[in-house]
Amino acid sequence: MANAERQKRVMAIHDISGFGRCSLTVALPIISACGIETVCLPTALLSTHTGGIDGYTYHDLTGDIMPIFNHWASLGLEFDAIYSGFLGSFEQIDLVGKIFDHYRPKGSFIAVDPVMADNGVLYKIYSPEMAKGMGELCRRADLIMPNITEACFILGVDYQEPPYDEKYIEDLLKRLAVFGAKQVVLTGVCFDNDHLGAASFDADDGVVRYAFTERVEGYFHGTGDVFGSALVASVLNGKSLADASRIAAEYTCGAIKRTVAAGSDRRFGVNFEAGLADLAAQAK
Repeated sequence: MANAERQKRVMAIHDISGFGRCSLTVALPIISACGIETVCLPTALLSTHTGGIDGYTYHDLTGDIMPIFNHWASLGLEFDAIYSGFLGSFEQIDLVGKIFDHYRPKGSFIAVDPVMADNGVLYKIYSPEMAKGMGELCRRADLIMPNITEACFILGVDYQEPPYDEKYIEDLLKRLAVFGAKQVVLTGVCFDNDHLGAASFDADDGVVRYAFTERVEGYFHGTGDVFGSALVASVLNGKSLADASRIAAEYTCGAIKRTVAAGSDRRFGVNFEAGLADLAAQAK
C-alpha cells in the first residue's frame, strides 16, 4: 500500500481573543480545514478583540514564548511554515525573529502579516519603534501581507487615502519586494467605490496581479486575519500567489456578506465558519 501524503504543519504566532473571531480563533480553524496541522503559539490572551468593545482583559505572554518554543525544539518538531500576526510587545519582535532564524535553515516558509495599523494610523499599542521592528521582521519573510497603511509604515512613505491608482499600488508592491520578502500581497486595494481586494506581486516573474470582489460598505473586524489565514493555507497547498489571493478575497467577501445578511453585530467578527467547506475544496 502506498504511503499517504505527509500532512503539512504550520506554526501560527498570533494572539488569542477569546471572543470576536480574529487572530488564532480564526487562523486555527481556517488553516486546519484546509488539511494543514496548525500549531498555536499565542502572543497574548484577551477576553475579546479590542475593536469597539470596552472592558476587555489583556494578558501579555511575552515571557511564555521562548519556553514554548524551546519545548517544541526539544521534541524535534519541524514546521513547513511559520505564520506570524499580531505581536503583543516590542520584545516579541526579537523573539519571533529568533524562531524564524531557527527554522529557516530547515526549509520553513516564513509568512508575516504585520498587524499594526489601519486607516492611516498605528494601533494604540504600537509605537513608531515597534513599527520599525515589525518592518525588520518583514525583511526576513518569504511572504508578507500588509494593508496599505502597514505598507506605508514599513517603507516610511506617506499614506494616501483611497481610491488609489495602479501606479501607487504597484510602486508599493515592488518597493516592498526590494525591501525583503519576494512575495507580497497588499490588501485594502481599491480603484473605485464598488470593488475592494488585494494586489499580489511575485518577484520571480515580476508581474502584478489583482483579485477584486464586490465592496461591502462598513468596517468588519477580523477580516484581515480571515484573508491572511486563507491565503497562507492556499499557498501551502500549492496554489500560485495570484490564485491564493483570489481564493482568500472571495472567501473573505463571502463571510462579510453572510454577516450583513444576518444583521449580526459587526463588532463580533464575520461568519467565516459557514464557508469553510467551500474554502477547503478550493484551497486543496
